[in-house]
Amino acid sequence: MLQDKDMVNDYLAGLNASLTGYAGYINESNNAELRQTLIQLRNQDESRQRTLYDYALQKGYYQPAAPASQEVVQQLKMQLTSSQ
Repeated sequence: MLQDKDMVNDYLAGLNASLTGYAGYINESNNAELRQTLIQLRNQDESRQRTLYDYALQKGYYQPAAPASQEVVQQLKMQLTSSQ
């Protein structure tokens, strides 16, 4: 029998996969109405993903990575801006 933690993690994985898919579909959509519909669906999934993430964090089902140091953040900013 699936535990609550397993179901939450499975649903999160599914949402994350759908969000990745939406990015490609939105980018390649040539129909404005379809594009807007996909954006709305993506936004709904992002909201669900955040709600479920917060729940998983509260229940201890998910342990996020440690925050990046200010030095790492600055390095990444420099790399990203120099590549543009």
